Amino acid sequence: MKITFMGAGSTIFAKNVLGDCMLTEALQDAEIALYDIDAERLNESFELISALNRNINEGRAVIQKYLGVEQRKDALRDAAFVVNAIQVGGYEPCTVIDFEIPKRYGLRQTIADTLGIGGIMRALRTIPVMEDFARDMEEVCPNAWLLNYTNPMAMLTGYMQRFTRVKTVGLCHSVQVCSGDLLKALDIEVDGFVDKIAGINHMGWLLEITDRKGNDLYPMIRKRALEKNEKEIHADMTRYEYIRYLGYYCTESSEHNAEYNPFFIKSRYPELIERYNIPLDEYPRRCVNQIADWKKQKEELFAGGSITHERSREYASHIMEAMVTDKPYRIGGNVINNGAITNLPAKACVEVPCLVDGNGIHPTFIGDLPEQLAAMNRTNINPQLLTIEAARSRRREDIYRAAMLDPHTAAELSIDDIVAMCDQLIEAHQAKGYMLEYK
Repeated sequence: MKITFMGAGSTIFAKNVLGDCMLTEALQDAEIALYDIDAERLNESFELISALNRNINEGRAVIQKYLGVEQRKDALRDAAFVVNAIQVGGYEPCTVIDFEIPKRYGLRQTIADTLGIGGIMRALRTIPVMEDFARDMEEVCPNAWLLNYTNPMAMLTGYMQRFTRVKTVGLCHSVQVCSGDLLKALDIEVDGFVDKIAGINHMGWLLEITDRKGNDLYPMIRKRALEKNEKEIHADMTRYEYIRYLGYYCTESSEHNAEYNPFFIKSRYPELIERYNIPLDEYPRRCVNQIADWKKQKEELFAGGSITHERSREYASHIMEAMVTDKPYRIGGNVINNGAITNLPAKACVEVPCLVDGNGIHPTFIGDLPEQLAAMNRTNINPQLLTIEAARSRRREDIYRAAMLDPHTAAELSIDDIVAMCDQLIEAHQAKGYMLEYK
């Protein structure tokens, strides 16, 4: 069995996913193909994963590395599973462009990788690369599953599911930690819990949560969240306001959700930034710190050749194990809706509980979300679907429409400014070689 990791230069993430595989009996003898276009980062990951294989897996896996477009088909050939973790354009130049040009128009962002003008641009430069992956996979590993971790999740996964023949599921980290982190932050101690989460990526709703005896935990959650937002400044104020006004908590962080709506980042009300503790320009700041810290991290990881690993909460190895052994496993997966959530569009990419087994991935039927939650999701689905349309049509007018329908962008800018900003972003990315021509 072969596992191919696309974007293997993401060394820490590759360690987590592939280390998990090495700690999974059914996957320990796999051939692991590491693929990247950056030779230095690829070599670093190859050394680390090889050391990990020796230390925790008795060298049972076969580790190979593949560099550049010329070797991509060989990396993918005969793979059973393909993990996608690429970032097209990286921090420099593309992330910098996605933040700095909108600032000229007064449009501020926090993360800009999932929605907003930054998410739109990231999707438009990533989809063509993933289309190339799809063409290669259809030729050399047509039965493989693509496990997509790259953002913007709903746009990329939705495109692959609708317009390629590659079996694709989108995976995020936020579903697994949502309920536990919320209970911990509110000092609610329970001996286990049962939850139900559904919606869209980064805005999946915690619809139900009970303790093991079936007692509803939401009344206590709502009370304590309201009290905490009134008494202190903390890192999760945006999502606690969701609880206050929408009645429910959602999966991804407040720093993300602050830019998924028109409520919190408003140039007319700059005091809201401090009031809700919103970290503007958080992602560029994080990138700079990660780049600076990598040398130290690398030294620590390789210290004395003692690198090791404990199985993480990432879904990838569990999905592979469930498919290989036919032992069912439950995930929160990103799939085409097709009626799973009945008051969201059928072609939207939604995040719902899914059962994984030897026959593949099976989404759960949810029915209607509470209407206010579906309404919030639809405001995000609109620019997602329009961005996918732009990637298909290669027309600038579809990019403009995606930006016009983005909640935060529309709340801040005029149509004229949206068009001018999009044009500047397109031209800046094209000048760096990361954007196709748009008519």
